[in-house]
Amino acid sequence: MGKRRRAVERKGRGQLAVGAVAAVAVVGGTLAVYSLHGGASDDRTAATADHKAVKKGPLTAAEVRKAATAFLTAWQGGQDGRAAAATDDPGAARTALTGYHKDAHLTDITLTGGKRSGATVPFGVKATVSYKGTAKPLAYSSKLTVVRRAEDGEPVVGWRPSVLHPDLEEGDRLVTGPAGTPPIKAVDRAGGELTAEKDPSLGTVLDGLREKYGKTAGGRAGIELRIVRKAPDGGKSADGGKAKEKTPDKTLVTLAEGTPGTVRTTLDPVLQAKAEQQVLSKAKSSVVLLRASTGEILAVANQNHGFDVALQGSLAPGSTMKIITSTLLFEKNLASPDKPHPCPKYSSYGGWKFQNDDKFSIDGGTFKASFARSCNTAFISQAKKLDNGDLTGVAQQVYGLGRNNWSIGVPSLDGSVPVQSGAQMAASLIGQGGVRMNPLNMASVVATAKTGVFHQPYLVAPSVDHRTLAKADRTMSASVRAQLKEVLQYTASAGTAAEAMAGLGPDDGAKTGSAEVDNQDKPNGWFTAWKGDLAGAGVVQAGGHGGDTAGPIVAALLRAGS
Repeated sequence: MGKRRRAVERKGRGQLAVGAVAAVAVVGGTLAVYSLHGGASDDRTAATADHKAVKKGPLTAAEVRKAATAFLTAWQGGQDGRAAAATDDPGAARTALTGYHKDAHLTDITLTGGKRSGATVPFGVKATVSYKGTAKPLAYSSKLTVVRRAEDGEPVVGWRPSVLHPDLEEGDRLVTGPAGTPPIKAVDRAGGELTAEKDPSLGTVLDGLREKYGKTAGGRAGIELRIVRKAPDGGKSADGGKAKEKTPDKTLVTLAEGTPGTVRTTLDPVLQAKAEQQVLSKAKSSVVLLRASTGEILAVANQNHGFDVALQGSLAPGSTMKIITSTLLFEKNLASPDKPHPCPKYSSYGGWKFQNDDKFSIDGGTFKASFARSCNTAFISQAKKLDNGDLTGVAQQVYGLGRNNWSIGVPSLDGSVPVQSGAQMAASLIGQGGVRMNPLNMASVVATAKTGVFHQPYLVAPSVDHRTLAKADRTMSASVRAQLKEVLQYTASAGTAAEAMAGLGPDDGAKTGSAEVDNQDKPNGWFTAWKGDLAGAGVVQAGGHGGDTAGPIVAALLRAGS
C-alpha cells in the first residue's frame, strides 16, 4: 500500500569439564571452562551491600564476564541457590533450576561459552536425560543477558526461562516421564506419513495435532523429556468466541517410544512438498493453499520453522484487505467495476493524509482500474460515507473472520477486524490500522470471494472428532460476487498481479498487497489468488511489494495443483 503521514555438579549433577570442580570464565569475550579447587555450598547466597551507592551506567566487559561466570559456574556445579542468587529474580530462577534436575532429570551438565556480544553471552549446554535406568544425551544452545540489579546496580543475569532452555516461556516446565499425551502418526490425504524431517514447516502443526488428538487416536504414551506449556487462563475472547487454546507441549528427547495413533489430515503430499520448496526462495515467507469449495487445507509452509506465521500470524494484510472493503462498497452501491471512481494522489481523513505508492493518481479511471493498480485513495475517499462498524460487519458476517471461533484441528488465529474510528477506520479499509490477518485468513478470503460462500478452513475433517465448523451469517449476493470476480480477474490479467499470474487464466483472480511496518525498511509483501478450485495466500515479511515477493510463491502452488 502507499505511504501515509502520521499526525503521529560434582558428578551426577554438573559434569566436570576439567579437574575436580569446574568453573566457567570469559576470556577475551569468550567463555572457557577451567579447573578450580574448593567451592562453596549450594545454599550460599549473595551478601548484602553495605550502604554503597547504586551503580549506574553501561555495563563494562569485566562486569559482564564476572556475572556470567558466577551464574554459569554455579549452575554447572549443581549449586542452584548460588546460581539463582546471581540473577535479578532469585526465587523464580531457583525454582526453575531445581526443576531442571528434579523434574527434568537432567544430569552431567557441561556448559561451553561462546563469544560475548555487549551484555549478552551465548553458551552451549550438554547434559544427560536419565529416567528409571534409561539415559540419552541432550544438547542445545542458549544465551543470557547481564543487567544491573535494581537495588544496588550490581551486574547479575537477567532472569528469564529461556536462559535455561531457549524454548521455555513464562509458566512452562521441563519434565521427564511418561508423556501426558500419546504420540500420533499424522498422515496426508494419500496416507503418507508426515514428519518434521521431511516437511520441516509442519513441526508446530504436528505438535498441535498430537495435543488435540493424541488421547483419542488410539496410541500409548512413551517416556519423554518435554516442555509442558503453561495452561491458558480459561478466558474467552472479548467478543465471546472460543476459549484460548493451550500452546502444544514440545518433545525434546524421546527415551522410550510410545505407540502412535493415526491422524489423517487434508494435506496434499505433492502440494505440501511444493510449498516447502517455495518458501525456501524467500526469507520470512509463509503460504497456505486451500480447496475453495470445501475449506480443506492442502498445503501450509513457513520459511522459519519456529512460530507458525501461516496459521497463527497476526499481521496487517495491506491491500489484500481491499477484497473485503470492495465487498462493502459494492453492497452499499458506493462502487462498481466499470463506473468512474476517484483515485487522487492524496486523500485525507481523520487528520491523516494518505497517498498512493509513488504518489500516482488515475485521472478519469474506473473502480476496476483503481483496484487493479491498488489505489489507496480510491478507498480512503469513501471513508466519510461509511459507519465505523461497517467493515467489521462484512468481515464477520460474510467472510467469517474475527470471531475467534474457527476450529481447524490445530491452533490458529481467525483474523481481526476491530471497529475503529477516524483515521484508524480509514486505514483499516486498506489493510492497515488495527486489521490483522495471516495467510490462512487471506486464503479463506479469496476463496469466499470466488465461491460467494464462507467455508471454514480445516486441516482435520470435522467427522474425526465431531466438532462443528464455524459458519458465516450470510452468503454473498450474486451481484457482489460477480463484481468481485471481475475486479480480481482484471488484477490477475492486467493489474499488479499480472506478472505472477501469467499463464494461469482464465479462471483465476488475484490481489497484491504491501503493508507498512514501523521500524522496517521494506513493507510486508502479500499476495492472495485463486485458480479453479484452489485458493492461496502468502506473505513475505520485510520483502517488499507482494506481486514480486509472495506472488511467485502462491502462483507456483496454483500451477502445481492445476
